[in-house]
Amino acid sequence: MNHPHSDNPPLIRQRGLCEYEPIWHEMQAFTRQRTSTTPDEIWLLQHPPVFTLGRNAKPEHLLDPGEIPVIPIDRGGQVTYHGPGQLMVYTLADLKRLGLGIREFVTHLEQAVIDLLADYHIEARGRRDAPGVYVEDAKIAALGLRVKQGCTYHGLALNIDMDLAPFQRINPCGYAGMAVTQMRDLGVTDSLETISDRFVAHLLNNLGYNGREQPPE
Repeated sequence: MNHPHSDNPPLIRQRGLCEYEPIWHEMQAFTRQRTSTTPDEIWLLQHPPVFTLGRNAKPEHLLDPGEIPVIPIDRGGQVTYHGPGQLMVYTLADLKRLGLGIREFVTHLEQAVIDLLADYHIEARGRRDAPGVYVEDAKIAALGLRVKQGCTYHGLALNIDMDLAPFQRINPCGYAGMAVTQMRDLGVTDSLETISDRFVAHLLNNLGYNGREQPPE
């Protein structure tokens, strides 16, 4: 695979546990204000329980939200669930500078998850008809992006060690009865932090960044 190349390594920001809406609005503001020289950023975090509805989401796919908040947002895709124990990877990237189209970018994100899971001897794949990463027929990572002025925000959600029950209250990504899995249930016992670090290394490799920077303390 030919990798694109960027001389501008991204800033990697560990954000911890964050409410959904403020982070979403922060991504919008960052993308609105960035220039051609703004370094890309990768934000790593978790959210308290929340359902998010992408721009293509149909209300009937939200079966029984109960007490969990529901937030309509501006990414592509359908309905999904976020909660503690799921790694959120928000990719604030300049596609033009990376030399990538959006489909290629999505494929690189999926491949980074596939490469990570291969480290743990778990075979995974992407699907053209339903973006994301699957182990057999169960979804382990969901993707949803927005592109504005050639720059992406939102990103992917990787299920690591979480309560999967809320997925039964929706048709995940618009698919009734879609099975959902996570790394813990596939025998992975590493911490979320360890998995996060390993994933970032694969992501930087797949996106062709030739270095990484940590933000100033």
